[in-house]
Amino acid sequence: MQSKPPKTRDRGPKSDEDTQTDFGALDVLRNTAAPATSIDATTPDGFALNNQMRVSGCGLLLVGGEAFRWRPWVTGEKEDATTGQLRNAKGQWEVKEGAWGALELVWPKPDILIIGTGPHVLPLAPAVRTYLNGLGIRLEVQDTRNASAQFNLLATERGVQQVAAALIPTGWREGKGIVSDE
Repeated sequence: MQSKPPKTRDRGPKSDEDTQTDFGALDVLRNTAAPATSIDATTPDGFALNNQMRVSGCGLLLVGGEAFRWRPWVTGEKEDATTGQLRNAKGQWEVKEGAWGALELVWPKPDILIIGTGPHVLPLAPAVRTYLNGLGIRLEVQDTRNASAQFNLLATERGVQQVAAALIPTGWREGKGIVSDE
């Protein structure tokens, strides 16, 4: 059974009261300082952080208020450190367990890990999801630009101890590495 459409969208006469709340001007985080590791910009080859640090030529792992250069595509085999694979045969985003070393060591573990998979959203391989969930960490997967914005918001709201991020540069191309000219 379908509901009937409203007869009118009129919400009554406009109020002249000066006590009305302007929800458009509401900013509950105005007096909260942004974390030093918040991301000011994503670039094709890296990131610019709020603490004036610039990371280029690699990914970024943000854990416990610290920023780490991160190259999850390096497997330790004889290969160039600037190229590699992050997709498995099924097109899922997959990295080796060793890439998560900082998350194994940190205590307390972050409540949530935001994963930026590069220029596009990719599904996580079940092995990666199972491994990280086994550490007691919940996951959020997005493209890197949106993951960066999500990290900034959640780290400001909850604090950097509860939120971590693992980000691949937006210029990442499978098999080619980081391409700075798009």
